[in-house]
Amino acid sequence: MLTARKRQRLRDGIVIPAHALALHADGSFDGDRQRGLTDYYLGHAGAGGVAVGVHTTQFEIRDPHVGLYEPVLRMAAEQARAHDDAVLVAGVLGPTDRAVREAELAASVGYDVALVAMAGWKDAPEGEILAGVAAVAAVMPVFGFYMQSTLTGRRFGYDFWRRYAEIPGVVGIKIAPFDRYDTIDVVRAVVDAGRSTPQGREDDIALYTGNDDNIVFDLLTPFRFGDATVHIVGGLLGQWAVWTPAAVELHRRIRSLVTAGADVPLDLLRLGADLTAANAAVFDPGNAFAGSIAGVNEALARSGLLAGNRCLSDAERLSPGQADEVTRVMELYPDICRTW
Repeated sequence: MLTARKRQRLRDGIVIPAHALALHADGSFDGDRQRGLTDYYLGHAGAGGVAVGVHTTQFEIRDPHVGLYEPVLRMAAEQARAHDDAVLVAGVLGPTDRAVREAELAASVGYDVALVAMAGWKDAPEGEILAGVAAVAAVMPVFGFYMQSTLTGRRFGYDFWRRYAEIPGVVGIKIAPFDRYDTIDVVRAVVDAGRSTPQGREDDIALYTGNDDNIVFDLLTPFRFGDATVHIVGGLLGQWAVWTPAAVELHRRIRSLVTAGADVPLDLLRLGADLTAANAAVFDPGNAFAGSIAGVNEALARSGLLAGNRCLSDAERLSPGQADEVTRVMELYPDICRTW
């Protein structure tokens, strides 16, 4: 599964787009465009991996009447064989029984890491969730995932993430609470877990941003806790499902500056604000993210990568005025809204 080479790539930091789902105008699955989208991410754009079966891929692919979870995972894995060292991340949902079944399937078709979404456990006790994550980690390496509480209705604090970081088999954490306090809690928990183990977990666990509203600043920030300073090294992001070549270029530039210990140019801070503004058009925070998946699909459709913004659920559609907002940011920020 996760080779030493791929694990080192995770630690060094890579761009991992959250893979979109290709549908025809009538809502049926578009296999040709689905394969083309994987090739676009890993080939043309130069991303280091893809995450499939996650929110951007649409959770409805798991519904029995849709039946696309296994075909979509398998298709991306087949296309990824042409791209050396691409890290394949499979989204798995709690509760424990389902998460383990999905991890077993993902491992069987060639995935490297399971991104565990905790929302499936709903209001289960934290100990039950941690035991479920450990059960998945017994099947394949785990990428933790802190999703924003505005969507899940639940916050997980420092103590939870400290125990999470001590689970053997956890190789990365996607930090996506959209909250600076919570983000720092996760980073500190990983650092402190490292202090209690022979091999520091801050070196062993790769920290990735999922804060689509704060991508550049997450990647630039040195997080300091006493004698330990750590960085978020990469991103596993829905935002990086669109305009991916520009994201790869931006990530490469930031990592070069960080590893060299160089001063941060002011234009990078400007680009960070530009990217947050562009994300707002795609992800629709003004409407509680109601148009987020349709917004991703709309941006991809404008470049010919998808047939349209159609989603599996009729409830997933662009909000009023959102298409105009996508147009506005694409015209205003052509350097970061670049598909080709």
